[in-house]
Amino acid sequence: MLVYRKPLHPEFFGIEGRKRIQQDDFEFEGWIFPGGQVSRFQSGSVTICEVVTDQVESLPEKGLVANLPCAGERDFENTFGDTVTYMTTMQTETLSDHLYESTYREMTQHARESNSLVVRADGASRPEMSVLDIQRYRTEVHVQGYHLRADCGLVLRTQSMFRLGVDEEEE
Repeated sequence: MLVYRKPLHPEFFGIEGRKRIQQDDFEFEGWIFPGGQVSRFQSGSVTICEVVTDQVESLPEKGLVANLPCAGERDFENTFGDTVTYMTTMQTETLSDHLYESTYREMTQHARESNSLVVRADGASRPEMSVLDIQRYRTEVHVQGYHLRADCGLVLRTQSMFRLGVDEEEE
């Protein structure tokens, strides 16, 4: 996962689905493509762009805030300017064939019920899927990404929050 303090151009990604949210004080856009996602949150002059992909070679280094390997469990939190709080957590899990297929069915149902963005592909032995589930609230956006890779039975789950406002440190 890469986190930028600037927007990235859509041409870097083979986008197959997008969702845009326009509020009075912020704008959000989510993109999905096979095996990855982009979430862009903008409020005034502050932009945060989160990228989940295994194709990082062609992405710029300018504006990069964090490069977080998607392996195991990771958490990251950052404040952008004095207006936006960003938090993310990710987990990876390698599943047996039976659990992978069960998880695939569960994610298919979840995506349908939540009206998520979905990309499906045929893997060598099993189907693959990426799901982007976006919830809008008055001052924040929550994003859950799920990526199922058939070649190794891997499931990557990301949960991110973009929130207007910064928590004050207690003294």
